[in-house]
Amino acid sequence: MTAASVPLPTNEFHCAQCGGTLHPDEGQLFLTCPYCGSAVYLDKAKVVFHWSLACTVTPEAAAAGLRRWMAGNQTVKDLDLKSQVVSTAFQYFPLWSVKTKVQGRESVVLEPAAAISISEIKSLDIPSGDLQKYDPALDAQAVPPSVPFPAMLKWLGERGLAADTVAEAALVHIPIYIFKYQFAGKTYTAMVEGASGKVFANLFPPKAEAPYYLVAIAAVIGFLITSSFPVIGYLTDGAGGMTIGLLACLVCGAVWAIPVFVLAAVISAKV
Repeated sequence: MTAASVPLPTNEFHCAQCGGTLHPDEGQLFLTCPYCGSAVYLDKAKVVFHWSLACTVTPEAAAAGLRRWMAGNQTVKDLDLKSQVVSTAFQYFPLWSVKTKVQGRESVVLEPAAAISISEIKSLDIPSGDLQKYDPALDAQAVPPSVPFPAMLKWLGERGLAADTVAEAALVHIPIYIFKYQFAGKTYTAMVEGASGKVFANLFPPKAEAPYYLVAIAAVIGFLITSSFPVIGYLTDGAGGMTIGLLACLVCGAVWAIPVFVLAAVISAKV
């Protein structure tokens, strides 16, 4: 399906799918085409399709996915055990999905159609085969769009993409679980996408990097010192000294590796 870029100067519009004439009520944003049944979203400047993604992730599965992410390598050690979820909310969040075509190459741009603190949502991958017509029954859980389509076109222009490069445009409501959790006296927000179970978070308690840097520095210094033994041996006693220095390098390097690996293991277990 291709969303038509139809100016809307009056209250008479045309369905982007079949071309049928539509007569929305005053202030109406969503309607179903009486001719082909397409769900249509009306904006001040464009007519675009209105889609949704089915929620396939249960609240229990979303919470479990959040805990697995907390226990992963990005976050501080034992975040899943030391944090406390204080609130959970479910909603269908609107995204502008625009497919552009430039010199035969297509790309999809996603932008939030309402305010949200988790900007990573723009990196979401929405398989076109999973899209379905928006059902008005979702209205009670759906966040209404507050960012007009012309603003989306303006963002595209700032990226160097002209409005005439838009091949398809749609408003897509995606299911999301929003979790707020507390750790070390601070409150953080994470989002679990309800179709794929993917976790998004802008700010979270990360692993401390300084201890790992110290281990790396200690390892480099130690191996630089031991690697100089053959050179020192050659300068002091020629080929024989270089052989002794090489043996000393191998032995000392192996010995030095033991505390480095032990220290790295300890830090990995605690940080």
